[in-house]
Amino acid sequence: MVKSPKESLTILTDIVLPGETNPLGNLFGGELLARMDRACSIAARRHSRQIVVTASVNHVAFSRAVPVGSVVSIEAKVSRAFNSSMEIYVDVWIEDRESQDKTKANEGIYTFVAVDNTGKPVTVPKIVPETDLEKERYNGALRRKQLSLILSGKMKPSEATELKALFQ
Repeated sequence: MVKSPKESLTILTDIVLPGETNPLGNLFGGELLARMDRACSIAARRHSRQIVVTASVNHVAFSRAVPVGSVVSIEAKVSRAFNSSMEIYVDVWIEDRESQDKTKANEGIYTFVAVDNTGKPVTVPKIVPETDLEKERYNGALRRKQLSLILSGKMKPSEATELKALFQ
């Protein structure tokens, strides 16, 4: 079975309350990470139709503070599926209360693994990207995976064919 990234699209929208903010009145980074993880988890489960577990948080960029009272939308979808793992790209948007225009505040890349009831990894459907952005994220996913495997000591740099291709 092959799926489109849009089939896993998950959007969580919420308001930032005072108890979720730091002394500057901005959303705690850990609170935002938890929201991002939940959205990615739902997207991974929608794609795989399996139990999923967070394997890694590969990248998070806190580009913009999220002030108290903000309406925050977290959009996550699978950018690439491997054997049992899935890369999920997540974008965080702040909605202006007056104009309702959205501004990108943050983004992240998570890896989830689909497992059975005993925790054993199971195969997930492949992804066929459709939009230009989906294709860009899909194509970069293998390079990001290889870099992660090298940094964790699970792959030798000489085996990272996608990364070597960047430098040749």
